[in-house]
Amino acid sequence: MSYLFESFAGWKSYCEEKNTSLPESVIAYEVDQKSGTADKIKVGLLQAYTVMKDAVKTGLEEDMTSRSGMINNGAKKVFNHPLSVLSPEFQKLISRALAAKEVNSCMGRVVAAPTAGASGILPGTLVTLQEIHGLSDGQIVDGLLVGAGIALIIEEKASLAGAVGGCQAETGSAAAMASGAIVYCLGGTTDQVFNAVAVTIQCMLGLVCDPVAGLVEVPCVVRNASAAAIAFSSAQIALANVSAVIPVDECVEAMGEVGASMESRYKETAMGGLAATLTGQAIAERVLIKDIEILPDEELD
Repeated sequence: MSYLFESFAGWKSYCEEKNTSLPESVIAYEVDQKSGTADKIKVGLLQAYTVMKDAVKTGLEEDMTSRSGMINNGAKKVFNHPLSVLSPEFQKLISRALAAKEVNSCMGRVVAAPTAGASGILPGTLVTLQEIHGLSDGQIVDGLLVGAGIALIIEEKASLAGAVGGCQAETGSAAAMASGAIVYCLGGTTDQVFNAVAVTIQCMLGLVCDPVAGLVEVPCVVRNASAAAIAFSSAQIALANVSAVIPVDECVEAMGEVGASMESRYKETAMGGLAATLTGQAIAERVLIKDIEILPDEELD
């Protein structure tokens, strides 16, 4: 019988008792839930990773201008800028996360990982990780499996939806998935993987969902880049065995508690935060006028 992903402590115990790896336990769960095969699951994940890589490529090569005008080829500007603040690798990480998310904002094809609003984080982190460390696609697939297990537990104990838990539930969960995947791909232990998740959640805790004009553009796109950076910093911390102090299950529970107590205006309603600023309201009004102007005449009657 597969593990039902109720807690990180339970996941670790299950793997130890069954003498199985984190990715293998997720495959067993998927086989039980969907009556598939391990090979089909891996093929599906490899296809998903191909879409992620394509989204990064598209975002860096094609025109990424959203109809609202808030998104205007930011990823390419970052990627091609002559000054690297930290390193060329860091610059690539940020631009790739921006690129994949801009594709989503411009109605392109992405992988919801775990949501479309957070669709730039795993592509940005994993493509960069694979390039730096020369990892195989198979290793990346294992990382995606670990990320899936992390998401299953967060969904069970908190939420993955911005409308339920704020942006901490979307970009926060994606960053947690990415950090755990990074640590696993680099040979980290189960404790290190889970510690990376805990550190990431601590960094993202309380982040509100306040999309300007109700569009998944601002501040969503730049938050994908920031979350990708946090995923790498959390992985580095965890690999060095620096403890998060608060156990990962308690961190996820805290995320759920914060999300439940968050006012509705901070949960994807575009009624608070940046969406409620003077500029945010002006953009919303402009976007609404554009929407009305493009409606067919029969819809205006």
